[in-house]
Amino acid sequence: MNSTAPPPSAPRPPFSSAARQIAKAAAFAALGFGSVAHAAGIRLEDDRGTTLELQAPAQRIVSLMPSLTETVCALDACDRLVGIDRHANWPVSVKGLPQVGGIDDANIERIVALKPDLVLLRPRSRAAEPLERLGIKVLALDAKTHADMRRVMETVARATGRPGAGEAFWRRLDAGLDAAKARVPAGWQGRRVYFEVHGGMAAASESSFIGETLARLGLGNAVPGTLGPFPKMSPEFVVRANPDVLMVSALGEISAMASRPGWSAMSAIQRGRVCSFASARFDLMMRPGPRLDEAADAIVGCLASLGAPKP
Repeated sequence: MNSTAPPPSAPRPPFSSAARQIAKAAAFAALGFGSVAHAAGIRLEDDRGTTLELQAPAQRIVSLMPSLTETVCALDACDRLVGIDRHANWPVSVKGLPQVGGIDDANIERIVALKPDLVLLRPRSRAAEPLERLGIKVLALDAKTHADMRRVMETVARATGRPGAGEAFWRRLDAGLDAAKARVPAGWQGRRVYFEVHGGMAAASESSFIGETLARLGLGNAVPGTLGPFPKMSPEFVVRANPDVLMVSALGEISAMASRPGWSAMSAIQRGRVCSFASARFDLMMRPGPRLDEAADAIVGCLASLGAPKP
């Protein structure tokens, strides 16, 4: 049983200089288009199907989702953030920004006081309607799949006046996933993973973005996508599925897993094929954003720490 699961490579700084250069190069390459967009305004469609028009690239942004905060910073626009939700913690520089509440309990007065020209939030946020009534521009985005992540990155890039930068960043992430797959230890390809998420007996299924990452790495998933992205699971279901490896947050009581009905008989428990991830690392794995390649690295590091699987 592993409680540290170090990544296979040395720690990287938040959003590497190479990634920044890619984003900047894409922005300069699209400079002509960007100038036209600036003059004519920027027209965007969000995930509610709402059309949003900006007269100029957003300069004062409030983000109400950690993954969107990370996306803004990955696109080299961190200096435009003026407010964040209480859960945003990456990159470290955002911790000094004013907090305006949580994803579902944003403080409208505090947001208005920051004078944003754009607020990023999820489509079901209760903050959208009151903010729009006050004349504040709202862009509702939600990434549930890898394709969604790609689209969201480019939409945010366009909102900040950097068309093409989101696509460029996604290509780097995509290459990172391929590189991570090449490092999956021999014998683990096709092995089935049970990835438990915060909040008890819920898991990332094949149809979740985490499930997509597992598939990109050549791994199987013990939870079928037909159950929904993050279904609640019964202990009995997991016993019947008998996954090859369990992946959980270090916040959970790993020692208590064996006490769940029937779990002590599972091969993953008996052979110590359990990976737990520290809180900060688990956070990045649960966020559909620009650190997707780091999440893949963490999974590969977990498998490497367990050694070759036995038949």
